[in-house]
Amino acid sequence: MSNHKIHAFGPDLLADHDAVALAELVRRREASPVELAEAAIARVEKVNGALHAVQLADYERALAVAVRPQEGVFAGVPTFVKDNTDLRGLPTGYGSRAVARVPADTDGAFARQYLALGVTVLGKTTLPEFGFNSTTEYQDLPPTRNPWQPGYSCGGSSGGSAALVAAGAVPIAHGNDGGGSIRIPAACCGLVGMKASRGRLVEGEMARMLPIKIIVEGVLTRTVRDTAYFFAGAERYWCNRKLPPLGLVEGPAKRRLTVGLVMDSISGFPTCPETRTVVEQTAVLLQSLGHRVEEIPPPVSKFFDDDFADYWSFLAFMVSRFGHRRFGKEFEASRLDDLTRGLAARFRHRSWRLPMMLLRSRWTFQQHGQTVKNCDLVLSPVLCHVAPELGYLSPAVPFPELFQRMRKYVSFTPINNASGTPAIALPMGTAASGLPIGVQLSAAHGDDRTLLEIAYELEQARVWRRITDS
Repeated sequence: MSNHKIHAFGPDLLADHDAVALAELVRRREASPVELAEAAIARVEKVNGALHAVQLADYERALAVAVRPQEGVFAGVPTFVKDNTDLRGLPTGYGSRAVARVPADTDGAFARQYLALGVTVLGKTTLPEFGFNSTTEYQDLPPTRNPWQPGYSCGGSSGGSAALVAAGAVPIAHGNDGGGSIRIPAACCGLVGMKASRGRLVEGEMARMLPIKIIVEGVLTRTVRDTAYFFAGAERYWCNRKLPPLGLVEGPAKRRLTVGLVMDSISGFPTCPETRTVVEQTAVLLQSLGHRVEEIPPPVSKFFDDDFADYWSFLAFMVSRFGHRRFGKEFEASRLDDLTRGLAARFRHRSWRLPMMLLRSRWTFQQHGQTVKNCDLVLSPVLCHVAPELGYLSPAVPFPELFQRMRKYVSFTPINNASGTPAIALPMGTAASGLPIGVQLSAAHGDDRTLLEIAYELEQARVWRRITDS
């Protein structure tokens, strides 16, 4: 396939507006939710044949919903929901052929929080099987492509949502993050992707079942303010009183910060030169803005990389062994892809490590806090290298080789899932290939506000490249 950019931006009602701007058009009655939904559907139809980002279109119901008045910060704004979250009347496939397509009886817990923002849901987006992969590719189906370079990975596991937002089909889309699954596709597709503090948002059904709750819901956006408005609106629906209130963050803070710099991960795999350069440039930019940047060691123990890989394998084992209980009696383990089966087999060989692995993983919060106690934020890469070509991380790659490739690629983001701390990916640079490169900033548990404030400051200090730029 040609590597020309794929996007839907044009002189229609959506223009280059973000979700906040579109909601304002609706409030001022300069556009109706139906008109916005129709424009978004036209855009999706323009690009999805090439991107393969839509798992299930629900246009008829979306247009029917758009006719009725909606309330919320994004009232009338078109969006998509990732296909591991229940929406009443639609099947939830989890990206897997092993799961029967049975319509859900009710909206999922987080779906209710998201719908309370007033959004118009056009359908569901693609993800790799159960979100286990860091690319949105399949064993026997076309991959979801990166709109910046369609021969390359869009990341995972919220890859379909990222591809549609980056291509301009919708301004905001749902994702969730259990090891980087919002931040990775944000980095690959030039977007803003924030994983909130554990407990900041309503938990999805899968997160509630885990012994260590690594999964957090969220969104992918093109602007910091869309992400900030999302959290403000979500907090009006439900606020966790155990965390500091977030409210609406509308711009940078005056306070200057101490930023710890972590350039290489605990895994021992070096960060690629292009990614390293973008992180270094971001550090210099932060210093020029008056912040103090100092190098620190990775904020986890030497066991973390192996422990998280074991936990990841444990989750695949639980799906393969007990999937019929969670996903219905029609679940067929024989139809799982080779990555899921490889991870499950790996756990069976290492199951003796489970008690100590879980114990150490629960200590990650304390270990992380002790390492970064003198820092307000931590700056790092999102990924060890630039997004790879499609096929490099395909589940069709022999498991030992694929597993090693994934561990080399994804070694920064899981720290925040295990520790429960917030982190945000920002599109701070571009590779020679034209692909975006993201950096990650993370903060102490509950300090989501500081992340949004610094994200605003960086967004204002450096104009981010858009897919429509030549």
